[in-house]
Amino acid sequence: MRRLLPALLLLAAAGPLHAQNWPQFRGPQSDGIVRAPHIPTSWSTTENVAWHVSLPGKGWSSPVLQDGRLYLTTALAVGADQDAQAARSLRALCLDLKSGKTLWDQEVFPESAQTAAIHTKNSHASPTPIVADGRLYLHFGHEGTACLDLNGKKIWEQRSLTYPPVHGGGASPILVDGRLIFPCDGADGPFLAALHASDGTVAWRTPRGGNATRKFSFCTPLAIPWEGQTHIISPFSDAIAAYLPSDGQELWRLTYTGYSVIAQPTFGHGLLFFTTSYDSPVTYAVRPGGRGDVTASHLAWTQDKRSPNTPTPILYGDELYQVADNGIASCLNAKTGEIHWQERTARTTSASPLLVGDTLYLLDEYGTATLLKASPTFAKIGENKLDGERTLATPTPAPGALLIRTETGLYCLGKP
Repeated sequence: MRRLLPALLLLAAAGPLHAQNWPQFRGPQSDGIVRAPHIPTSWSTTENVAWHVSLPGKGWSSPVLQDGRLYLTTALAVGADQDAQAARSLRALCLDLKSGKTLWDQEVFPESAQTAAIHTKNSHASPTPIVADGRLYLHFGHEGTACLDLNGKKIWEQRSLTYPPVHGGGASPILVDGRLIFPCDGADGPFLAALHASDGTVAWRTPRGGNATRKFSFCTPLAIPWEGQTHIISPFSDAIAAYLPSDGQELWRLTYTGYSVIAQPTFGHGLLFFTTSYDSPVTYAVRPGGRGDVTASHLAWTQDKRSPNTPTPILYGDELYQVADNGIASCLNAKTGEIHWQERTARTTSASPLLVGDTLYLLDEYGTATLLKASPTFAKIGENKLDGERTLATPTPAPGALLIRTETGLYCLGKP
């Protein structure tokens, strides 16, 4: 108990900061739940816009927020065509939340023109960074990982973890017990890796194993408390597994059929919720724990009707809310998998939803955000449009505002 007390006091002290900051993909607790007050519910390209700025290059990473500053990544091609097969500068930017002014713009490292081709929905800067303890951690998939201070000065870089990518990078890293953890699931030899956050040296790398035909996936891991420890939950092609953050030891795995896994797992009610992605996505609920292959013993339920490939579900109360890539949203009983409702709410969707109070924010790829009541009974609250540009990145909340990244710029909606 004595060892736990300082950590509990630290979490208590950090509580108010968590309400103000958004330091990683899907927020402080990796759950997509917004605890900052007064997020706007109405906007357009001309209404309730605090500022709108153009961004150099192209990237689908979400901005992260710390103490009034936004940090994000981009890939700047040489030439006007940002989708061309060309040399790029992989960069980090810092913007002022109040004004949108660029405070600094720093190259992290260059990318060769001979880099592998990416999917048309992807970018060369898709993983969302992490800001923590006065440092900014940046991941560019197979191109490498780096750490900057909050003034843009490089502290370290790590580019030795090479693997053959398919469609480019996508998974965001997580920071657990002083280790930066991310998957390296390419065309062959997939593995989960951890770097020492202090200096970027490799802490461990654990091969995935298994016999998946298509080995590539893009799934951001999730850290959960379990049996007095922290476990890293990491789905990949044909399996989901739990690992120890200290040494990468695989504890258990459950197998299924699915590849190009993208959506981050969700945890609650003693269950892990995740989707199996291509070709026919299925939502799984799994009891964590056990040792070895737990496929026959730890599956709670499955649901195969309109599950998402890309957007991550949100757990709220006893319900699991998800939106499929085709824009059909669902509400499931999280304990049984029973469908309460399924309704088309948007067009093609890649961004993960946010939950603000009891309101779900669903952003499609065309700039339309649909607001729904998080309830077992379907209720649409409203709809807001930013027409004219693609919107694939998951939005970032701020106190009084919402940040939406488009293909060429960034909107700050509301009053930060």
